[in-house]
Amino acid sequence: MPNIPITLALSEYDHVRDVLDGTVPVPGADLTVLRMPVEEIFYRFTFHREWDVSEMSFAKVVSLMSQGDDTLVAIPVFVSRMFRHSSFYVSADSELTDPSQLAGKRIGVPEWAQTAAIYSRGIIAHRYGVDLSSIEWFQAGVNDPGRVEKVKLDLRGGLRLTPVKDRSLSQMLLDGDLDVVLSARPPAPFLENRGIRRLFADYQAEEERFLRDTGIFPIMHVVVIRREVYDRHRWLALNLMKALETARDRSLARMADITLSYFPIPWIGERARAAREMIGGDGWPYGVEDNRATLDAFTTWAYEQGVCHRKLDPAEIFAPETRSRFKV
Repeated sequence: MPNIPITLALSEYDHVRDVLDGTVPVPGADLTVLRMPVEEIFYRFTFHREWDVSEMSFAKVVSLMSQGDDTLVAIPVFVSRMFRHSSFYVSADSELTDPSQLAGKRIGVPEWAQTAAIYSRGIIAHRYGVDLSSIEWFQAGVNDPGRVEKVKLDLRGGLRLTPVKDRSLSQMLLDGDLDVVLSARPPAPFLENRGIRRLFADYQAEEERFLRDTGIFPIMHVVVIRREVYDRHRWLALNLMKALETARDRSLARMADITLSYFPIPWIGERARAAREMIGGDGWPYGVEDNRATLDAFTTWAYEQGVCHRKLDPAEIFAPETRSRFKV
């Protein structure tokens, strides 16, 4: 039988590169790879399902599933993971120094159902004890007006969210109409060194402390398959996952190799070793059980914050074929 044609949209991470360029094949599939900014991938796939397999915001996936949408099947391949203490932004002259001061403040998010914002709000509530309902929340584009939510929310417990259509979060922060912005993408004025700073000056130290205390290594993006494609080719989920695991292993091997400079960063092998010691295993785990602490926290926080309409069991999110392996 000939291979089946599969369209795939993924960002060009080094740990998926060998699948994107065909060095690591997906058995049974011929891939057509689409490369575009991640915001465009999410927008087009969330609203239009334009290709077969896609990188996807983890928040959008769990929100849709919690509402009974079964048009997507996820595999536990976590192509983007980022700690999010770096995503708290305040004005340069702000007196704020940590999230324990945020009760009663005005905080902007690009989307309430942005994955990074779920983790940031979880940090505010569970790490610093701030009641999220005491905060006045605003939603708008980080640098451009007009950004909208992509999934239906179920805000409860006094949470208040005001969409702002005609201004950006960056401008509102500079104008003094917001106290804090939570954003995965740094505001343009921050990158231009113009009037905005991070809340956490040494965010890496805070993130390392958070990992040690909680065991949470935040998952941002997962890989999903359109349901009709999965139903026709149930073997695709595990074959795709195994190929992406191989690509990740090859990337980790390049990072650990001190013979050549595969990445333009000195001491990358030592940095990788230190990260593996903190995170455990290979340092970039896929699968459900190896990520249980992170998945439990994320699904709980997403429900508490009204992104999920019911509490999901992490195991139900992912294709059953990917949750166990044969033994010899």
